[in-house]
Amino acid sequence: MTVATIPAPAFAIERFKLGNGLRVVLAPDPGAPVVGVAVVYDVGMRSEPEGRTGFAHLFEHMMFQGSHNVGKAEHMRHVQSAGGTFNGSTHIDYTDYFNLLPSNGLELALFLEADRMRGPAITEENLANQVSVVKEEIRVNVLNRPYGGFPWIKLPPVMFDTFANSHDGYGSFVDLDAATVEDAQSFFNAYYPASNAVLSVAGDFDPAQARELVERHFGSVEARTAPALPSFAEPDLSTERRVSYTDERATLPAVAVAWRVPDPVTKLDDFLPYVVLGELLTDGDASRLVERLIHTDRTATAVAAHTTFMAEPFASRGPTVMLVQAFLPPGNAVDTVLGTIQEELARIAEGVDEAELDRVKARVAAQLLRGDDSVMGRSRRFATAEIFHGDAAMSTRFPVLLGEVTAEAVARAAAALTPNRRAVLEVIPGGAQ
Repeated sequence: MTVATIPAPAFAIERFKLGNGLRVVLAPDPGAPVVGVAVVYDVGMRSEPEGRTGFAHLFEHMMFQGSHNVGKAEHMRHVQSAGGTFNGSTHIDYTDYFNLLPSNGLELALFLEADRMRGPAITEENLANQVSVVKEEIRVNVLNRPYGGFPWIKLPPVMFDTFANSHDGYGSFVDLDAATVEDAQSFFNAYYPASNAVLSVAGDFDPAQARELVERHFGSVEARTAPALPSFAEPDLSTERRVSYTDERATLPAVAVAWRVPDPVTKLDDFLPYVVLGELLTDGDASRLVERLIHTDRTATAVAAHTTFMAEPFASRGPTVMLVQAFLPPGNAVDTVLGTIQEELARIAEGVDEAELDRVKARVAAQLLRGDDSVMGRSRRFATAEIFHGDAAMSTRFPVLLGEVTAEAVARAAAALTPNRRAVLEVIPGGAQ
């Protein structure tokens, strides 16, 4: 047996914590005259209370509506006037806000993020405006788009039973319209203390000066207790679950199938083989399912496999999934595709060629390493590694750990993906008529 040796990138990383509980990661790199500043809060769609679906995403929008010393839309104006870019994003288990600026914009980014950490402008006007914006985003991205919400919104309620794991993280219009200023303030108070966040700075800066600036701007943010992380655990499936629905805008059949996998945080060693397995199945023309479904059998026009619903294996908690999705030519049967997927998994369970496995591991490691080329991507990855794995430097270890995954471990992972443990979602095209 051979194990692929994949080097870990070498970044100088400094970690410390402020008196208010804010965790800080500094990763200086003078290679380019830019700086990336990311703040990640340990709250995502899974933490939303019942009756308030979509609230994590709605609150992400609220964080751009002004704060104590920054007026409405001024965050955008300040960053762009300084030659920078910014954004925010909501995920199943976290929410992040990030800025990329020329090196001399470091203090500006720190000031802006610290100001809204103290408290965004939660007003009736801002809330009503952003509810309207989020509803329009749902119309564009889900309701009026072919395959909208497939599979990341549509499949969880097939796989899971609890509200936390199964609900629509984009939100229902009923819940969004029912949101109040008091709800928004309560959400901020519960999930947005400094002690529930990580500030990550990467790029061209002096570490000593950056530390002083961080303490100057964030040190006076009120100290509040971070919320206890609840358990989202629920039993695995023992019999197949299957749901189909008609998409009036879709023109081709589609199917998604998912299985529960080990927790990416607490059982990382057991989870990693599934990351490699996903690449083995669908990454590149030589991958198992691309070769079989698309090139040989021609029973699918596209296929993809990955771990976690949002394909971010190292920024997720459990329970989560291994997912395969495929689009089919007209007239092809979903059960034929599902049968082929199970056949290929059974073949992998019998053993994997070391050369094939090394090629796959090298590809997935290269994708992770390319992510570190970007200062902005690096700052975000360091922050999520700190949030989920308790150490920003773990971000540099993931390629190495993937290189250590054995053929035997991948075979065991494939063998565990049995038909009785799967959830299946079928899209019936209505747009072809």
